[in-house]
Amino acid sequence: MSRDDRVRDLMTAFEKTAYFQWMKRQGIPIVEGYGLEDVRDVSLAPWARTGGKAAFVNLYGMEGVTGMFVGEIPAGGALEPEKHFYEEVICILEGQGATEVWQEGGRKQMFEWGAWSLFAPPLNTWHRLINGGREPVKFLAVTNAPLILDTIHNEDFVFNCPYDFSDRYSGAEDFFNVGQKRYEVGMQHIWETNFIMDIQSAALDERTAKGAGVRITQFELSGNSLIGHLAQWPAGRYHKAHYHGAGAILLGLQSSGYVLLWSKELGIRPYEAGHGEDVVEVKWKAGSVYCPPGGWFHQHFNTGPEPARHLAIRYGSRIHPIGFKIADKRSEDGVYIDVKRGGTLIEYADEDPQIRRHYEDELKKTGVACEMPGA
Repeated sequence: MSRDDRVRDLMTAFEKTAYFQWMKRQGIPIVEGYGLEDVRDVSLAPWARTGGKAAFVNLYGMEGVTGMFVGEIPAGGALEPEKHFYEEVICILEGQGATEVWQEGGRKQMFEWGAWSLFAPPLNTWHRLINGGREPVKFLAVTNAPLILDTIHNEDFVFNCPYDFSDRYSGAEDFFNVGQKRYEVGMQHIWETNFIMDIQSAALDERTAKGAGVRITQFELSGNSLIGHLAQWPAGRYHKAHYHGAGAILLGLQSSGYVLLWSKELGIRPYEAGHGEDVVEVKWKAGSVYCPPGGWFHQHFNTGPEPARHLAIRYGSRIHPIGFKIADKRSEDGVYIDVKRGGTLIEYADEDPQIRRHYEDELKKTGVACEMPGA
């Protein structure tokens, strides 16, 4: 069976799940694929539940672990108040406005945001997104709704559960201030913050184990298990290939390039082994989204003239860890450890030679000098 046939069979099987059936009942578009060149260009339709426009994005690599949609708030308007028994991380793509958050019967708290702000309404809190400008606001929301709906398969409970998670949110005045607590755990830099004003300019920490010139900082949000990280690397360079479990959503923020994806079953040198036709290449730029399937090596390449920056929304909290996420990396730091030492990362010296040759060819097209070690 070909790779494309396996993908089609898997996506068809997902249609039986409670989450997919719920998506279909919402009456808005469902966009599929390995990735989208610019999520801001997705065609949207009115969504009765939110009072705005939206479309679901159901990428192959999400594999029923995470959900995603693009939403729009009309100019000068607001979405309907909502709460839900699943975690949600919101990234503002365009526009400015504010969000109200409150517990049932409690005082409303409001914070303002702009383009490329990121936040997470605490679990099961009421929240309402308000457009503060004269143009529509577009935002990207990543959730763990598939896991919750597939497990509970009761919409009334998911959207109307009365329980207040006061341990996650008690209305503290500084809850949505930009957090100042940053530290290192294992091989990961951690930033505890419930709000990031601008993910394009937020300060990041050096983490060259992932690649030459790479900077990565993991953020922990609102007591979530669904968190994320920001990564940046210089022009003329690329990440080391690595793999992990399903569901990690990546959003391009700066520069442009491509990502290569291939199943770990093809080995660390897929071209050399005669499997080049099974390697998937997805172009990315600011606004692109893609999602590596679980157990697939993936490698991020910057072919633009400026440093590349990505947002990843995923599981992997160090404060509230989930067992399956620890296991799929073999250790909490597995994505930083060489496959020859039990990790899931391919060192530059061991990668397929065609990967460097292809990158150098792509750089010639953009006129950017290759700055890779040993190039």
